[in-house]
Amino acid sequence: MTPGVDVAIVGAGHNGLVCACYLARAGLKVKVLERRPVVGGAAVTEEFHPGFRNSVAAYTVSLLQPKVIEDLRLARHGLRIVQRPLANFLPLTERDYLKVGGGLESTQREVAKFSSRDAERLPDYWRTIERIADVLRALVLETPPNAGGGLVDAWRALKSARRLKRLDMEARRDALALLTQSAAELLGRFFESEGIQAAFGFDAVVGNFASPYHPGTAYVLLHHCFGEVNGQRGAWGHAIGGMGAISEALAASARALGVEIECNAPVAKLRPGEVVLENGTVVTCRAIAANVNPKLLYLKLVAPDLLPPEVAARIERYKCASATFRMNVALASLPRFSCLAEQGPHHASGIILAPSLAYMDRAYLEARAEGIARRPIVEMVIPSTLDDSLAPPGRHVASLFCQHFDPAIDWATRKQEAIERIFDVVESHAPGFRASVIAHSALSPADLERDFGLTGGDIFHGALTLDQLWAARPLLGYADYRTPVKGLYLCGSGAHPGGGVTGAPGHNCARELLRDLGRRRR
Repeated sequence: MTPGVDVAIVGAGHNGLVCACYLARAGLKVKVLERRPVVGGAAVTEEFHPGFRNSVAAYTVSLLQPKVIEDLRLARHGLRIVQRPLANFLPLTERDYLKVGGGLESTQREVAKFSSRDAERLPDYWRTIERIADVLRALVLETPPNAGGGLVDAWRALKSARRLKRLDMEARRDALALLTQSAAELLGRFFESEGIQAAFGFDAVVGNFASPYHPGTAYVLLHHCFGEVNGQRGAWGHAIGGMGAISEALAASARALGVEIECNAPVAKLRPGEVVLENGTVVTCRAIAANVNPKLLYLKLVAPDLLPPEVAARIERYKCASATFRMNVALASLPRFSCLAEQGPHHASGIILAPSLAYMDRAYLEARAEGIARRPIVEMVIPSTLDDSLAPPGRHVASLFCQHFDPAIDWATRKQEAIERIFDVVESHAPGFRASVIAHSALSPADLERDFGLTGGDIFHGALTLDQLWAARPLLGYADYRTPVKGLYLCGSGAHPGGGVTGAPGHNCARELLRDLGRRRR
């Protein structure tokens, strides 16, 4: 048995580290226990081929909360984020392409190549999204009310209602639509051309095993619009050194605040006031914050007799499966696209290889029927265009973030098939890509679960559906980061506001934990 601490945190992913920092700032003694040999969870940078480094799973920056960056002084601990020059580049045919970003007028000129009507409607679309995103941004760092709770929960519900009340009736209707409609329905209201629908619709299927025609996918699209980079709302960026730079800065901040971080310390079980490691060591504590998937927490780490039967039954049904396949590729040269062969800012954007919503729908249906989409959805990001620390001079690394791949199939026998289909898609838009590949690494949904504890390969720790959001995440009655087990809290993406490298669940959980322990945050 090790000496007691105030709070033991299970998992040194970014949310666990954020939670640890805020607790330590309030003067608590905190210990973080991490199963892997490095901190960061899915936000890590590793060398996958001699001389080539890249973010392993999480791969791009936008949703990380500015308050967390400022409060924890991450810039002082080495974090530097640069913005992409363009948001997205979509090869559409052998001759046609669409660029999104670089300002409203620039994007309107691009869209006008296909539809002058769509170019005129673009400002209205962005205003609609931004107006609702502003309200939801304000809710991200607030604790949701518990259904049937006491006065505190009633006050939280009232605060949230007041925020929504500030919207005019038309904006409230838009908010309801964004929570319930399909992405295709939302985008069809504004745009007629396939390219711009695909550019925005891609966010609706990222990490989401669904078709853009499914109800609820409009919210997943909106979830990816909350972020900002260096004060620029809606922008996407790159952390110099890869996503591991975020985790390393958080770990440095935590250690400076006195947090003890122990790696290679897998947890076997949790009991009130105790964390039991697989080697038999027991860490005693006043409280536990778990930065793990809710299914893993409730069904593997907590003894069944500590849970109300109805909670265990609900967690069994908790929707938790992503269709993501993640690759890193070492390249001898930048890809040359048939539609735009020269090198340019588009190489430093998110390159979406899915030219229409119908293409995305087919990929989903094929994965449901056959396990792997015949032509997967591929987003390529080439971070070495912004960060020369990742590859040797003249060489590049590419992140391939791909959908749709059924997590339930036998990945031991079908992984290479998935890799070939992904490469086929890239090659079809950028002839010669295969010949430029020096090496690659690949993570199937099964690998994501094994390596990072992402149950079902789910990058969000649970589907972002209406029945698993806000006051219902992960369950109605337990949305305030507390669990049915006294002294046990949930600080990961399975809690509000959900997935992505945000730091928000860790921030919010720390606030509630400090309230219970009678400490005030400094």
